[in-house]
Amino acid sequence: MGTYPASHSILVFIVAMLLALLISSLMEYVVHRLMHKRIVLGQKHLEHHVEGTGQGWWGEFLDYFLPSLPFLWFGFFYSIAAGTGWFMGGFIYACIAAYAHQVQHDNPDLVFWLKKPVHHLHHKGKMWHNNFGITFSFWDMVFGTYKDIDWKPEKERRQYRLADYFQIQWF
Repeated sequence: MGTYPASHSILVFIVAMLLALLISSLMEYVVHRLMHKRIVLGQKHLEHHVEGTGQGWWGEFLDYFLPSLPFLWFGFFYSIAAGTGWFMGGFIYACIAAYAHQVQHDNPDLVFWLKKPVHHLHHKGKMWHNNFGITFSFWDMVFGTYKDIDWKPEKERRQYRLADYFQIQWF
């Protein structure tokens, strides 16, 4: 068995992490879409739409992270670097997705990484067939489920302070 330079391990780590982030975003889209067909957690998701609130960052994080645990070790079949990158990608995505979901319920103006807060619009527009992406709208665009809806933030995003981005329900 040959040995590889450290740069190879770093590259493998980065590629595995990016792949995990990409696949996690796809899974978020697919699972959310299945929720609307009532195939997965239909009643719980219906209640979420009726209430129109998140469950706090921690609750959202657990909903993303715990179901991914059985898959987060797959990268270790390839190497320690791939396994670590794959695990970190899944963990980081769960953190980001939990924030994205909660902030769109608490203050959609703070969704700085999207032109429009698609999950907020999904709820506001009572969309059962569009805008299934929560963290990103990429997969909605790929699969033709993106629906552009009029939305204007209450104030310009640059008027927010850094501390404002942390004023969400955490627990």
